Formats: sequence, structure tokens, C-alpha cells
Amino acid sequence: MSLYEISVFVHVTAVMVGFGATFAESIMFPVAMKAGVRHLPYVHRLQLAINQRLATPAMVVVLLTGIYQTADGDWGFGSFWISATFLIVIAVGGLLGAYFMPADRRLAAQAERELDETGNVSEDYLRQARREGAIGALTGLLLIAAVFLMVTKPGA
Repeated sequence: MSLYEISVFVHVTAVMVGFGATFAESIMFPVAMKAGVRHLPYVHRLQLAINQRLATPAMVVVLLTGIYQTADGDWGFGSFWISATFLIVIAVGGLLGAYFMPADRRLAAQAERELDETGNVSEDYLRQARREGAIGALTGLLLIAAVFLMVTKPGA
């Protein structure tokens, strides 16, 4: 078994563990809404934990192993499928750090405050939470596009 093959295994495992869990986030909010709004702060804390402890470390592993595989393999950084995939991973990393994690911190605090004050959440909270869900869905599509590019290697 070569170092390259081990790197591919680590790369694919990081994608599966780190980003696979993020797809479950798409059903957390609707399930919490059906179970009762008191669960909404937990949803945001869970999403934050997934993004901090699974997705972000996986992102680092995916980038490092991807760079290694590109440099060591028969690929070039100028290939469309490689550069597009790196761009997607960097964009997702930016969204995690600049949008999703701060949004979940803010929305958890907002939901807790509103539930303590009124026993319910506001339309403002719901609008922001739905926006986060929509951006999450688009991010999921980006991740699927990256997997498609990695598997099909168009132009290779």
C-alpha cells in the first residue's frame, strides 16, 4: 500500500465523516419545529458542534490530502476539475467560518432569549433560520458538485 493510497483513504474518510454529518443538519430544524420550538436552541448548538468538531477539521484534512495527491499524482493544479474542487472546498470553509458558525451562535442565543421572554420564537428568528437552511442547501449542492468533479474528473 502506497502513501498515495493511504492519502486517498484519509481524504475520502474525512469527506464522509466531516461533511456527511452536515447533510443531517437539513432535517434538524424541521424536526425540532414539529417536536416543539423549545428544541431550537439545541439544534443550533448541535449544528455548531458538527461544524466545529467534524466539518472544519475534515476541511483541513481534505485540503492537505488533496494538495498532496495533486502534487504526487498524475494531476495538475491547472486541471479544471482540481481547481474547481479546491475552489468549492475553500468556499465551503469560508461559509463555515464566516457564516454558519456565527449564525448558529447568534440564532441559539436569539431562540433562547425569545423562548425565555415569550415562550415562542419571532418571525425574525424564523426568517434567519430559514435563510441559514437555504444557504445550507446550496452548500450541500456545492459539496455534491465537488464529489462529482472528483469522481468523474472531466477533462482528465
